Amino acid sequence: MVTQQLLIRLPEELAQRLRRRVPARGRSAFVQSLLEKALPADEGENDPLYLAAMSVEQDERLTAEMADWDVTAGDGLLGGAGAPSA
Repeated sequence: MVTQQLLIRLPEELAQRLRRRVPARGRSAFVQSLLEKALPADEGENDPLYLAAMSVEQDERLTAEMADWDVTAGDGLLGGAGAPSA
């Protein structure tokens, strides 16, 4: 695994707690563990929602049908609460 060194700034009291409770040689692993829990990896191209969106985007027939509906974009309907009545 390729690693990258980062410089971070912590409030003094928090940095002191880190130094007191986590041995010097274990701090990188400690921070890595916290970050992996707090920041789960992106699923990227394996994300089901992404795959569904890509499938819809590549469907030429659906894209053409959606383009037909573009004429309604400026029809003046606001929708929702407070919409003017006809």
